[in-house]
Amino acid sequence: MTLLSRKADYALLILSYLHQNKTGGTARAIAEQFGLSRPFVANILKELCQNGFITSHRGVKGGYALARDAATITLAELLEAVEEGFRLTVCNNAHAAAATADACSHAGTCTVKGPMAEVHQRLMGVLHGVTLLELFDPKAKPSALHALPLLGAKSCCSTAAVDTVTA
Repeated sequence: MTLLSRKADYALLILSYLHQNKTGGTARAIAEQFGLSRPFVANILKELCQNGFITSHRGVKGGYALARDAATITLAELLEAVEEGFRLTVCNNAHAAAATADACSHAGTCTVKGPMAEVHQRLMGVLHGVTLLELFDPKAKPSALHALPLLGAKSCCSTAAVDTVTA
């Protein structure tokens, strides 16, 4: 299971390409760079244009370019745009109350809905604190992304503490 859809993953690749190529790029060039389907890239480019992340230019020297600096776009903003409302669970969907097809049949008896909503809010807080520039430029100013502990890194629970608990 992944949290990012293929569309969101490709949108990040496309925006990264346009960030690195300040003069812009075409759907063909982007698709060839990453070995992606040109029609899928074109659809994502269209959606990124509609959401104001990039601009398109027609003509012989046409193509796409970033409409905004990568430092002003957060990962949460992008995911909310291309994922049509990023959510951790069905019950975290802001539109779930209106869309009964998406509503969970266990909503009335669920004991983890509240805690999962809190996890969702924390995750969104982190995603709002990470700019695309940080993803595209490793030398960018650190933010919420760099404040997170890495999996496998030493934390409050060392192996000795775990051994004590399990013994």
